[in-house]
Amino acid sequence: MPAAADLKASFAPVTDAGTRLLVLGSLPGEVSLRQAEYYAHPQNQFWRLMGAVVGAELACVAYQTRLARLRDAGVGLWDVVRTARRAGSLDTAIRDHQPNALADLAASLPALRAIAFNGGKAAALGRAALLGADSRWTLVDLPSSSPAYTIGFERKRIEWLKLTPFLQP
Repeated sequence: MPAAADLKASFAPVTDAGTRLLVLGSLPGEVSLRQAEYYAHPQNQFWRLMGAVVGAELACVAYQTRLARLRDAGVGLWDVVRTARRAGSLDTAIRDHQPNALADLAASLPALRAIAFNGGKAAALGRAALLGADSRWTLVDLPSSSPAYTIGFERKRIEWLKLTPFLQP
């Protein structure tokens, strides 16, 4: 039986009325949970990938500056899992998950055009949570930014750059 310490919870969403693209991960990993920051693991490629998408340096600036640059570009962040049991950080270890209210959040964002899923687990759980929701949003599956997903950075970047058109005003 999993220990109580294995119960993990997601962070609050980072969105505002100008969010045009919502990027959803599965559930923060151990390093992110300890630092209370999205994508805090130094080997996670999220900030480099999103920097390419928004055309701004993100990986080498302070966390609050990263978030501000994403918001300025029309990008929001959240996770598909509200709570789950998980030993370690791997998505394959997620058990007994409770979903976040993705459809409710998306419906509250008037400028939202697309919802992107960072990795296979986020896509599988997120698409299930959005079944029957408003179809005005484009859903985009992305290769995971996690270091556990070992395809090369350039291949990931090519796929992530497909998000750029959703950021146009």
